Amino acid sequence: MTALLHQLRTAPRTVLSRIPLVAGGGDDEETRRPLPVSGMLGAAWTLGVGLAALTTLTLVGWIAAPRGAFGQGLPGVFRAACQVWLAAHHAGFAIPAGRVGLLPLGLMVLPAALLYRAAMWMARDADLRLRLPARLPKGSPKERASARRRAQLVLIAQAGISLAAPYALLAGVIALAARNEVTRPFVGEALLSHFLLAFVAGSLATARTIGPWRSMLRLLPERARSVVAGTAVALSLLLAAGLALVVFAVVRNLAEVQRLSELLAPGFVGGSLLLLVELLYLLNFVVWGMAYISGAGFALGTGTLVAPTGVQLGTVPALPVLGALPESGVASPWTMSVLAIPFLAGAVAGVVVARVAPTPQFESAPLWGFVCGLTTGLAAGVLAALAGGPLGGSRLSAVGPSAWEVAVSVGLEAGVAAGISAGLANWWLIFHGAQVITPVRGAAVIAKVAEVAGRVRPAAPPAAPPSRHWMDAAEDDTRPIPVIRADWADEHTLAEGAGDPGRPPRPGVARPGAARPAKARPAGPPRRDIVDETDDRGGHVIYVDPYAWDRDP
Repeated sequence: MTALLHQLRTAPRTVLSRIPLVAGGGDDEETRRPLPVSGMLGAAWTLGVGLAALTTLTLVGWIAAPRGAFGQGLPGVFRAACQVWLAAHHAGFAIPAGRVGLLPLGLMVLPAALLYRAAMWMARDADLRLRLPARLPKGSPKERASARRRAQLVLIAQAGISLAAPYALLAGVIALAARNEVTRPFVGEALLSHFLLAFVAGSLATARTIGPWRSMLRLLPERARSVVAGTAVALSLLLAAGLALVVFAVVRNLAEVQRLSELLAPGFVGGSLLLLVELLYLLNFVVWGMAYISGAGFALGTGTLVAPTGVQLGTVPALPVLGALPESGVASPWTMSVLAIPFLAGAVAGVVVARVAPTPQFESAPLWGFVCGLTTGLAAGVLAALAGGPLGGSRLSAVGPSAWEVAVSVGLEAGVAAGISAGLANWWLIFHGAQVITPVRGAAVIAKVAEVAGRVRPAAPPAAPPSRHWMDAAEDDTRPIPVIRADWADEHTLAEGAGDPGRPPRPGVARPGAARPAKARPAGPPRRDIVDETDDRGGHVIYVDPYAWDRDP
């Protein structure tokens, strides 16, 4: 009876321990799974949880919406949830009037968070830390660090592919199941978008498992690390400025936004869903603000433009947040001041590049600053491409910023400013704290430079640790052979001095009874590694073991 009660009490724990992402997993050798199996389980869990959440929201909208808005009954609700899931990965779909590619970036947060959680579980379940090489190839510390970095990057890539490959295959099945008479998702875009998002989330989670957040950039070489850090700083400043611009525009035109909301009259449930849609598109509007700041601007249909140089609009969609757009016409002169923001962001990024990786070559620092500006422009162009897209055919076939225009504008503006600031910051970091040299001409310059260089003492090389055995020691690790000093005396020398009082002692050898040095060396055990032999001429020949230092106490 006691055994039966024990089984009933431990049964739920046993069942939960076999479910992925519920058990601790990964700490026991018996429960450790191969990496592809863990990635497949993580991908299935992500799709299941994400579709369940979106199906619930879609069901609420189906209840509040008019009959027939989501198709025939619950199958239509599930197809609509699958379409929203594909849209969350920025996979477009075709409609009879054209193509829909303007998808909310905020919806991408849900699958990204689920994929990151699944990748963290996958890393623990497969014990990725134990898969790192225990031994690194012999060489200099720099070579060992490079080998360790390569091994970590290979492991991160393997984990990302193990999660992304099954996730993309499952996404293809979802894309086929989401088709109906009106919408047809693009299967190729679904496979590519799901693979890329899962790979990025899985790689970041695996890198986070190997080390803390601050050590992620250390996986990159020093120069690439400086460019990535500068790009992240510049892009963050541009997005923050875009967000501030959007908030300012909404607050300034709040009356027009409220008028459009009252004109739609969506009701409580419809108003809540409308507010949710606007919040999901908030990231798109922030990228549009960044494009406006760069000078490229954005469009709300063919033949329209919203830029600091002027505004030309037609009929806009009836979305309340679009009431914050400026009126058509020539913009006021003060709006041109926003064009200075990309230059300021590039200047800050150049300082970051110089601080992360200063270089003694003054001509290369501005070059790397300009490279940082170009990478910032490429990142801004990618965000502009994701934030825009068509909304059908004809007039709404071009909505949002132009990717290549934003990339060129941000790249040139931020690149020039980053190159100048990186050169100045690198010069300041190299000469900060050094003695200021008065600029003179001719030989005085050479003499002054030689004087300053003569004060610099080269750093002593670090002492190599002694090896445990002389056969394991390299040539530069061995100690020098001990030199026999003239004041050393053995028992034969002392016996000769005691037997012949008239014989003068050897230099440095004291007679018995004479005053000894202030501090005598304590007598130790006899040395077995020194062989003492006597030849026919009465002298002494001492053979010294050259590796006796390895056996000294």
